[in-house]
Amino acid sequence: MRLPKITSLYGRIFAIFWFTMFLVLMAVLSLPHLDPRKARDIPNDHFDRLIELKSSIEKRFANETDLARVLFQLEGGKRSPRDPRPRFFVTDQNGNLFTTQDHRDFRIRALQNFTTSVDIPDGPKQKLYGNYMLAGPLPITLAKQDLLLYVGVKWNLPPPFLLRMFDRPLQLLFVVMLVSTPLLLWLAWALSQPARKLERAAKRVASGEFVVDPALEKGTSEFRQAGASFNQMVEAVNQMILGQQRLLSDISHELRSPLTRLRMANALATRKQGESPELTRIDTEAQRLEQMISELLELSRMQVDSHLTREPQPMSSLWEVILNDAQFEAEQMDKKLTFSEIPERIISGNPKLLMSALDNIVRNAIYYGKDRIDVDFIEHKQQIVITVDDNGEGVPDHELDAIFRPFYRVSTARDRHSGGTGLGLTITESAIRQHSGRIAAKRSKLGGLRVEISLPLTAQNSSRKVNP
Repeated sequence: MRLPKITSLYGRIFAIFWFTMFLVLMAVLSLPHLDPRKARDIPNDHFDRLIELKSSIEKRFANETDLARVLFQLEGGKRSPRDPRPRFFVTDQNGNLFTTQDHRDFRIRALQNFTTSVDIPDGPKQKLYGNYMLAGPLPITLAKQDLLLYVGVKWNLPPPFLLRMFDRPLQLLFVVMLVSTPLLLWLAWALSQPARKLERAAKRVASGEFVVDPALEKGTSEFRQAGASFNQMVEAVNQMILGQQRLLSDISHELRSPLTRLRMANALATRKQGESPELTRIDTEAQRLEQMISELLELSRMQVDSHLTREPQPMSSLWEVILNDAQFEAEQMDKKLTFSEIPERIISGNPKLLMSALDNIVRNAIYYGKDRIDVDFIEHKQQIVITVDDNGEGVPDHELDAIFRPFYRVSTARDRHSGGTGLGLTITESAIRQHSGRIAAKRSKLGGLRVEISLPLTAQNSSRKVNP
């Protein structure tokens, strides 16, 4: 018969609990049958040996009528406690002991306890006292009297395993831990595996990978339900993002058609009437609106598709050419751009987004800086930290966190001077976030703005050097 598979988490916990309780119950029930300190029936081979000893004693003292002399010879006088030979004790039918030994002796006191705990009609029994085993009573005739014989022997056999465990709490604790540890490890593994799968799936979603994972719907019923709900959430988010993407695409298509017609009409008007400030302004605003639509579409595509084109790249191959070009452009504007050595490390991500993010920040610094721009690369705690400083006017402290919001314009109207749409830093922030990084704006030590980018490096990547 095949046992049903336990698929519930609580079922597994209860199964382990009841199995452990079953082991403890079996140990408790079996202990009395294994405990030699409890009066038990004498094994057959030992009983036969006792009958032989009784018969031998009766034959030896068959003609003796003085019980005192019989007892003296039977007890053998004063013996060493280490004497391995059996000791014989004689009582009457009422359990009164006849002996020439000291009543304070341990063996005498053990015998007195044994005689009161054993019922004679039940037959001979045996019981362990420490390392001393007593057996009896056996009916015997000595000096013409009907007496009872008890035999005591030194017990050299080790006590049963369970008995030793109950006598030594530390050993019992060790055995319980030894038995329960594999069960607990199995339970911990059974709990951790689906939890780790769910954790990895959540990290993928956090990094922008909205992919359904069928492995989440395996394991215990509780985790299967959680995995199914998680996959449903991912599918819902995918549908929402795709719907947003379609909406933006439709809006861009609908807006670009009248924009194109507007610019064509403006060009015809300019050709017929000549250039005028009004027509120039119309064309400028139309171009700005078209650029804004393009940047909105780029931001939307980045949030949806950034995880699809990820690959490991040397950081120098990503950013060195960009920085060299930016350095040349800064020189044409009578400004100085310096950058530190790019670490020879590998970073995994979308090359286009990573290049665009740094390029956008550096070109902003060139545009708004007076005459100095510093770019530094620092490795810190499995991360690459990139700082871009300029000595321009900077951004007010209370607006540093807001400059990454879409369409946000600083109170100093930095973007209006450049004709920007207010989406450049938003696109950069989205690109960095898609790579599980962070971007922050601060007050620069040069007096202008500092933009700090932090991107994670795995342990493998952080220790791998790129061959030049």
